[in-house]
Amino acid sequence: MNRGLIIKFENLVQLRGACRQLRTLSYRKVSRAQWKPVQSFAHPVWSALNPQFWQKDKLISIALPQHRHLITKEEAKRKKKKIPLTKGEVVIRQKMTVEELAQAMGKDIDHIYEALLYTDIDLDSLEPNSILSEDHIKLIVKKSGMKYKSAKLKEEKERENTDAVKRPPADPAVLTPRPPVVTILGHVDHGKTTLLDSLRKTQVASMEAGGITQHIGAFLVHLPSGEKITFLDTPGHAAFSAMRARGTHVTDIVILVVAAEDGVMQQTIESIQHAKNAGVPLILAINKCDKPEADPERVKKELLAHDVVCEEFGGEVQAVNISALKGENLMVLAEATVALAEMLELKADATGLVEGTVIESRKDKGKGPVTTAIIQRGTLRKGCVLVAGKCWAKVRLMFDENGKAVDAASPGIPVEIMGWKEVPSAGDEILEVESEQRAHEVVAWRTYVEQQERMKKDVEVIEAKQKEHRMEYEKKQQKLAHLTWRQRKAELYKANKHLMFSKPKERTEMDKNVLSVIVKGDVDGSVEAILNILDSYDADNECKLDIIHFGMGDISETDISLAEAFNGVVFGFSVKANESIKRLAAKKGIKIKLHNVIYKLIEDLKDELNSRLPPAVVENTIGEASVLNIFSVTVGKNRVPVAGCRVQKGLLDKKMKFKLIRNRDVIWKGSLSSLKHHKDDVQVIKMGMDCGLSLDKYIEFNIGDEIICYEEKEVQQTTSWDPGF
Repeated sequence: MNRGLIIKFENLVQLRGACRQLRTLSYRKVSRAQWKPVQSFAHPVWSALNPQFWQKDKLISIALPQHRHLITKEEAKRKKKKIPLTKGEVVIRQKMTVEELAQAMGKDIDHIYEALLYTDIDLDSLEPNSILSEDHIKLIVKKSGMKYKSAKLKEEKERENTDAVKRPPADPAVLTPRPPVVTILGHVDHGKTTLLDSLRKTQVASMEAGGITQHIGAFLVHLPSGEKITFLDTPGHAAFSAMRARGTHVTDIVILVVAAEDGVMQQTIESIQHAKNAGVPLILAINKCDKPEADPERVKKELLAHDVVCEEFGGEVQAVNISALKGENLMVLAEATVALAEMLELKADATGLVEGTVIESRKDKGKGPVTTAIIQRGTLRKGCVLVAGKCWAKVRLMFDENGKAVDAASPGIPVEIMGWKEVPSAGDEILEVESEQRAHEVVAWRTYVEQQERMKKDVEVIEAKQKEHRMEYEKKQQKLAHLTWRQRKAELYKANKHLMFSKPKERTEMDKNVLSVIVKGDVDGSVEAILNILDSYDADNECKLDIIHFGMGDISETDISLAEAFNGVVFGFSVKANESIKRLAAKKGIKIKLHNVIYKLIEDLKDELNSRLPPAVVENTIGEASVLNIFSVTVGKNRVPVAGCRVQKGLLDKKMKFKLIRNRDVIWKGSLSSLKHHKDDVQVIKMGMDCGLSLDKYIEFNIGDEIICYEEKEVQQTTSWDPGF
């Protein structure tokens, strides 16, 4: 009976082996010529005593070669499509299957299975369409004696470029004269806005915060002679460098305003550089010449060092002495501008599709997204469909600088445009397209291109981080390689112990040393200027500055919710917060800081950073004494060293802290156990008096030692960050 059971067991084992081989073949879809099926009739016991099993085994042995023959044909077709290798390099990518890797390497699937022997992968569960991890892919390539490189992201070839582009240059015959675009540049508070105000005969300066221009403005000035000039008034403050650069890129002439009593300043030099970079001619306006301390000649000589040579020194730069406040010589400056414009022969094509530049953009509460733009080609009218960056608009209304509605804007004319779906960025190129559908195509294409570029950068960053993490991991493994797994586990526990037990405390400390900021501004350029300043923050070791959100428009409930989530502060520039928002912020304990002058906002932000810094402990010296003699007394069973001292400066107060200094080194810090004067215990010893003192710790004194009496005070630290103004 036992023998019968053994025979049946052998039969089952052999049948199971044959079935597994058949299943493996069907999974792999490949069969090698030297492979031979296990035939059970080789075992006489099974074939003689179990004819039914013999019949099954015979069927299996017949079926296997047939299956092998069919798969071999399919494999032959695939082998023709093998990717040629270049110097043993294999192009790999994430989430490759077994079959895809075999094709990329020019090998069969069995080669992949062999390379994965003695690894942590279960080969029985592996199929040709199984996805391999990146580490296993690299391991297989290395074992095969090849090198690998990551696949580059491929652009979608079938995607057609649908971007909008500028028209070819116009025929000179259709060009017509246009007003010159003049940008006023110069240092802060040198009188640029006052000059423009005098030319326009309006009170623009009175509307500015402290007389400081906070964002770019475009105005059309009509001269008595009938000429028109478009002026761009740029901020002179150090924070608005990007705005000044943007102004010079759309301008024809730059008027450099320099105060006669101040001379050349930092932003004056920067303005000269912007004009040179843009290749724009200069006109020098020396302002405030009515003041007694004015020295126009000094200004002209200082400008020579920056390659600005006036006509009287043999150069080409016209210099006009003016007083913007009193209106002196303004017509001379205007005539010089018109004369230079005539020499430049400024003309433009007023027909066809519109081209222009966004000077400034903002989100108006009543009008929605609004842009100030300069038209450079074509004539803008209501109903035109425009594209700027990744935004588009169907023009609903247009306004001039005085807020008056206009029907058309020709080249060289500044205009405020309503109808944008989103707020474009200042400096974006405006192009007119044929229809809204075309605008959607352009925006979709530009979004797609930006996504592709972002993906490429992300892949580079990810690969760099993966390489860094891998190197760190390998270093850690090398350090622990000589240990057993128990010892390794103990070492890892010790290394991570402080993270497990100190996490809540560390998080609290981290929150204290992080300032989360939300920035809201009136226009795109203002937000850009603030962010550029914050980008220069370099004191993360003191307090980390985290910008969690920025945008245009008034303070909203979303801003308050974000600030609450990140324990942040909301900073607003030239924006408002209504009463309901203020009440909500007060209820949640959120600070809202509103400012109209940029340097005041930055000062407030620095104060907020300072408040997050831990206080510094400062030692304030009260008195100094010299050790003139050394004694020792016995207290109980202990010998106590005593120093005979004389107070050289200030006084010694027993309540305060003391330190012992020997050869300029601090030997001890603490408090006194006794202070005596002529055998009497005292609290204070004044300057010039002798005393005996002992410390709260056993320390031998030397003649010449110094005893310093001091008090500790906590002083609020200030950040070392310098925003540059």
